[in-house]
Amino acid sequence: MGCVWMMRHLLHSNPSMASLSPPLHQSPLSFSSPKPPLSLISLVFSLPRRSLSTAASSPQTPHVSVHHNSSQYGYAGGIGVSGDGSKVLLKGMKYSELENWVQLQGYRPGQALMLWKRLYGNNIWAHHSDELEGLNKDFKKMLCENAEFKALSLKEILTASDGTRKILFTLEDDLVIETVVIPCDRGRTTVCVSSQVGCAMNCQFCYTGRMGLKRHLTAAEIVEQAVFARRLLTSEVGSITNVVFMGMGEPLHNIDNVIKATEIMVHDQGLYFSPRKVTVSTSGLVPQLRRFLRESNCALAVSLNATTDEVRNWIMPINRKYKLGLLLQTLREELRLKHNYKVLFEYVMLSGVNDSIEDAKRLIDLVQDIPCKINLISFNPHSGSQFRPTSEAKMIEFRNVLAEAGCIVFLRLSRGDDQMAACGQLGKPGAIKAPLLRVPDQFQMAVNT
Repeated sequence: MGCVWMMRHLLHSNPSMASLSPPLHQSPLSFSSPKPPLSLISLVFSLPRRSLSTAASSPQTPHVSVHHNSSQYGYAGGIGVSGDGSKVLLKGMKYSELENWVQLQGYRPGQALMLWKRLYGNNIWAHHSDELEGLNKDFKKMLCENAEFKALSLKEILTASDGTRKILFTLEDDLVIETVVIPCDRGRTTVCVSSQVGCAMNCQFCYTGRMGLKRHLTAAEIVEQAVFARRLLTSEVGSITNVVFMGMGEPLHNIDNVIKATEIMVHDQGLYFSPRKVTVSTSGLVPQLRRFLRESNCALAVSLNATTDEVRNWIMPINRKYKLGLLLQTLREELRLKHNYKVLFEYVMLSGVNDSIEDAKRLIDLVQDIPCKINLISFNPHSGSQFRPTSEAKMIEFRNVLAEAGCIVFLRLSRGDDQMAACGQLGKPGAIKAPLLRVPDQFQMAVNT
């Protein structure tokens, strides 16, 4: 009842707030309290939050700053709301926030748990109030009037020849994001979610990077991708067991919403993904990486892709701000504080650029003393790409050098590339694209010019 007391205190201490709000009324339940307007709910739920700038200061060198921002799209003071601000977005709340909100409406906490299980568990994945069987009739009516169940609208599902599905979603502002579901013969099916519309990092091998950044996704928009994937495809592909934040966007550029979304995904009464099976990828935003490792138990993947600053400065401009040495030393320091934890290094292999035996030997030295696994990823060509994929034979040779040195290393070949669903192929750049950077002289022969 602390939240209810705070609401009464706010109204008593600031009568002007009450005058701006609709008349308060009592709930029909004996456990009753005034029903506050949404603007006051947001005051109770959270103090001003820290969020990340939505754009890079330059298309060539991403600049990632942290500042206060209470007007982030789809949020009011930290609470997910519909575009017109009239309804709470249920999937934008952690369980504790949902429980508080339900109590503020005059209902018992047990109703919040029952609602949570219907949103995320029990194979229901509810998208509207008609799917809330077993809930109190008045509670369902309240939800119809004050809550929004869906943050996304299904646009299209494309199926690749290997069974990979690419799902296109339309957002409330008519932007489009893409989510990929990757079945596996070994009973592990993965959903690859997006965290932004576009991306500010401008990695030169990534199609999404050509879009630039349109905006961050809200926590509700991120979580809903996993909910939709289970709802739409579980009967076809089996249980979806893994989540990777490797779709559109740089997840740690949107760290507040990403951490919140992962907390919702791993809750044991809901989607109940194992934290070690939820992997958040980053191009190497060092301050946010440090925060993620301290605040989250989910897995971390670092997109490395080069063994020298010279090459990484070119293909991953974020390296101009956070050099390889700083990135790797930060990992060494932070992983000492985590028990039985390995970072995953992703290494997209680009023919003639980063796939030499010398690169393999440098990579061994770079990851020394860092508990890790290494994924060697086949480059997936796309429109306007400068690069070519490394041959499978050379990838195997590269892998063998790493394995002989004691590294845990895997080959990851393309999945879904015939539907532009493979790694680095998501999105649709518009007429204005992020720039291709100058190719260093020694690599002129390696790229398609």
